[in-house]
This record gives sequence, structure tokens and C-alpha cells, in this order.
Amino acid sequence: MEATLELIGGKWKGIVLFYLLDGRLRFSELKRRIGCVTQRMLTKQLRELEASGLVNRIVYAEVPPRVEYELTKEGQSLKPVLSALKKWGETHAVGLLEKRS
Repeated sequence: MEATLELIGGKWKGIVLFYLLDGRLRFSELKRRIGCVTQRMLTKQLRELEASGLVNRIVYAEVPPRVEYELTKEGQSLKPVLSALKKWGETHAVGLLEKRS
């Protein structure tokens, strides 16, 4: 459990991985889908996911430069985990967060 949370824990990594389940995305599209993450934080999280071997960074030699991100095979293997977290959140998290307020 500790090792898994070390790789995908934190506020943004799970969300990044979830959006990349649909396929390759450019940085700007990923940032737009997530919404309130800063460019600096998204860059940091993507670098950590890339260093962990969960995300591939693809750079195209174009002007202006184009960068896309996609899940590696190991990243794709997280699909059942991320889907289970999403389902649990839809069923339980909203109610629990409302109780906190």
C-alpha cells in the first residue's frame, strides 16, 4: 500500500492518471480538463509520474514545440484501481464531504 501511494498519491497524480486513461493528451488539454491546478504543479506531477515509469512524455520537433503525455503499460494497469476509486467517490465521498462542512 505504501509503495502504491508513493507512486500515485497526492492531490493531482490520480487525477492526471485518470484523464490519461482516455489516451494521449497535450499539456494544455490536460491542464484544461483538471481545471484548478497550476502549470508549475502539473509539470511537477507529470515529471514525477514520468520518473516513476507510469507516464510517457512525447516531444515533437515542431515550431512551436508540441508535447503530449500518455500512460505507459504500467500506467494502464492502474485502470481498475482508478475506476474503483471513481466509483467509490461517486457513492460515498460526496456525502462524507458534505458532513464535514
